[in-house]
Amino acid sequence: MEKKSNPAVTIESLPSISEASSSSSSAAAASAANHQVRVLHKSEYKQAALCLAEAFKDDDVVMYFVKTGDRKKFTPDDEWKLHLHIMECITYAHCISGLATAIGPNYDCVALWMPPNKNMDDFCTMLWSGMFGLHWKLSKEGKKRFFDEFLPLLHDTKHHILSKDDDNSWYLVYIGTKPGSRGKGYAKSLIEYTTKQADIENRVSYLECSNILNLKLYGRLGFQMVKKIQLLRGGKPIDLDVMIRLPVVQKLVGKTSEFAEHEGGK
Repeated sequence: MEKKSNPAVTIESLPSISEASSSSSSAAAASAANHQVRVLHKSEYKQAALCLAEAFKDDDVVMYFVKTGDRKKFTPDDEWKLHLHIMECITYAHCISGLATAIGPNYDCVALWMPPNKNMDDFCTMLWSGMFGLHWKLSKEGKKRFFDEFLPLLHDTKHHILSKDDDNSWYLVYIGTKPGSRGKGYAKSLIEYTTKQADIENRVSYLECSNILNLKLYGRLGFQMVKKIQLLRGGKPIDLDVMIRLPVVQKLVGKTSEFAEHEGGK
């Protein structure tokens, strides 16, 4: 596992950053403004994980390791329990080794970030978070998808695109909003909370987007697509769009995205 830094995907549930329509955008902004972004303590990981589990229960990428078809007696309830367990492991790992933020009165929207020069591969984080246990929790096919395909693909892609900036970037790993809390500007507030810090530090922000409908929304927050990758073991290819955000300072001086140019602007 030493090779695979930041072993989680940046995914947003389809409506997670879907803001209200133009006619209600001011109301959404007001709603988000009424609740401050806060950094989560590790004791809050279960509430935060439940938010993410609800947000991503129908996401193709997140369920890629759960709905593998190689467990004959695996019921929908079993799938949900495994899905929630994975979210709890990843959320706890970010609470102790990364950055977990939330907004709303009841963990309505949660974001998991891996800060510069941080990762989840150290022994203590893997052990305490339960990530090691996924070797036994996942099915045979699920383990292949997660450990042999998914993690190496994300690690290698991020390193290839960012190169010398890989360890110095802010990595948005997960962001999700509860179904009943969408359209209030929560996700926008969580993203801007950390990208403002990235601007202060003059660092690049990085993510993988699993929903094409959210590309424009991320674009409004300063991200641009630089590469498309795919998960292939499930038969039907699942796309992920890799996006980066340059810090404001680099934009102001007219610096073009060397990342997009390097990848041919894909």
